[in-house]
Amino acid sequence: MNRQIYNPIFPLDTYIPDGEPHVFGDRVYLYGSRDAEGGDRYCPLDYECWSAPVDDLTNWRNEGIIYKAEQCPHNDDGKQDMYAPDCVQGIDGRYYLYYCLGNFKNVISVAVCDTPAGKYEYYGDVQYPDSRPMQRYIPGDPGVLNDNGRIYLVYGWGLGHDLSQLSEERRNEVYWMLFKKSPEEIKAEEPLTLLGAQCVELETDMLTVKHEPVRILDALTTAPKDSALYQHSFYEASSLRKFGDLYYFIYSSHAGHELCYATSKYPDKDFQFRGVLISNGDVGYQGRKPEDRLATTGTNHGSIECIKGEYYIFYHRNTHGTLYSRQACAEKITLLSDGSFEQVEMTSQGLNSNPLKPIGTYPAPLCCNLTHGRMQHITGAPHQDVYSVPNINHQGDDRFVKDIEDGTLIGYKYFIFSGSHRISVMVRGEGQGELAVMTEPCKPLAVFPIQPSTTWTKSEVITFNADGAVPLYFVYTGTGKLNFLQFTFH
Repeated sequence: MNRQIYNPIFPLDTYIPDGEPHVFGDRVYLYGSRDAEGGDRYCPLDYECWSAPVDDLTNWRNEGIIYKAEQCPHNDDGKQDMYAPDCVQGIDGRYYLYYCLGNFKNVISVAVCDTPAGKYEYYGDVQYPDSRPMQRYIPGDPGVLNDNGRIYLVYGWGLGHDLSQLSEERRNEVYWMLFKKSPEEIKAEEPLTLLGAQCVELETDMLTVKHEPVRILDALTTAPKDSALYQHSFYEASSLRKFGDLYYFIYSSHAGHELCYATSKYPDKDFQFRGVLISNGDVGYQGRKPEDRLATTGTNHGSIECIKGEYYIFYHRNTHGTLYSRQACAEKITLLSDGSFEQVEMTSQGLNSNPLKPIGTYPAPLCCNLTHGRMQHITGAPHQDVYSVPNINHQGDDRFVKDIEDGTLIGYKYFIFSGSHRISVMVRGEGQGELAVMTEPCKPLAVFPIQPSTTWTKSEVITFNADGAVPLYFVYTGTGKLNFLQFTFH
């Protein structure tokens, strides 16, 4: 690798959440939704694919638009959101893209292409042998696996709140409001509820189900209250992988910010919760509590892929203080001898084999930690105001860290330092105070004086000493709010 790569892994004006990574041939492809920069709703843009050589994960290229919302016959008004897709190579060698629209038509649709990142065409909907659409439970967030010629589809939905205490009438109102499921459809799923993760095997036509879907993981409403699963129950983002002899069901829990996993010797039964893979606020990592999250948290969605014998977890982070401008990130993760993965932390170095080099200019939005000590979990509730907290944002062609206030820490993990280093920053805003440089909290190595400025202003170059692979932190102390564009090593 001759170049460096960072998190997020794509350019800062690119927003690809819900990423499903797959190795096809000598490239790894990331299939995901597509958010608008500074947008106000989930996944409003057409599907776009990115890929990289398996032997150089620093070299991603944009494959362009692979499928448009208007191509789907269920897109009544041509404006429906394109929710999280997944892709698999079929028995015939072609590539099949599984997806659902945001209008909850309660069908899983499929598009097909001869190449992994070509122009996909609508193929059909997942169906029964008599051509009826398969609409059991809540079709959403499909994941698909080709297991030596057998095709398994996983899907489902959950909620962040346990509805078991509500009256039947009230539960039915919630299900209709969210999922457009009638009381008759709800009743037909008893003794199970609508909520949970399902698995169904497909015929070689990639559309027809071989049997009724079976429940493989519980949502919050039905998870045993004395179990570890109840603390990390299924919510969304179904993904099925196989490593060695174990099947891994990867999903987003009802906590919203974390990707979890369960394992089984079978693709369609006996899954046991194993743990958390990553949180987009580092909640749970080394015991970190939710109130100490290292960034604003929100939805998370992604999966694990093995690339040339190494394992990587792809996920997304939230920007703009909302749920609607999410960016793709990735971290290396280790498969242990017992088949488990330990939770990994967010970093700025991401897919790099080594820590970042203290050379050249780094955009401030590459930070993996951004907190003033009171960061929130974004729920999308209409009354929730998170816009004023420190956040990654943009204005015109500038992408920067916005609304930095007294006590805000902006962190980058990791850099490799040796001895004396010279650094400058570019900032603007009403802030007046100091911006300290640290490699561990509360121990400043050097300080930039900060004065109010309406334009981007480059500081004087200062010198600090540091050694080893360590974080780089900037901590602001002062009055007023500050925006941070970039820092440069000289």
